[in-house]
Amino acid sequence: MAFVARLQARARQLKTEVYALYLATRHPGTPWYAKLYLGAIVAYALSPIDLIPDFIPVLGFLDEIILLPFAIALAVKLVPDSVMSDCRMRASQQRPDGAFLGRLGAAFIALLWLALIVLAAIWAHGSFAHERNR
Repeated sequence: MAFVARLQARARQLKTEVYALYLATRHPGTPWYAKLYLGAIVAYALSPIDLIPDFIPVLGFLDEIILLPFAIALAVKLVPDSVMSDCRMRASQQRPDGAFLGRLGAAFIALLWLALIVLAAIWAHGSFAHERNR
């Protein structure tokens, strides 16, 4: 039972941290390159769509268990300490609009998949055209 309580506390802490990162994307003290990275990480963290689907054994949960915490840790390092502490304080006092942020994240992941499909189609078309000209 204590394990479940610790997991729930960690999930709440992670949710607050992701919201603090979202607030950092809108903070004027955050560098522009960090804002780009933070926006992508927050969108992915809140998206109901995963880059690696969960039904794929082992790899499906790899992004939530390993990759996402590392990405969040890197994102925190990109933000100045004073900005991050301010955003954490604001995040603990405010409640995020999870539905809006979840839709934003889903849109980001859908656009990423669409871009990958378009790039793959362009590559495939170029490969077939090159083979035809031989």
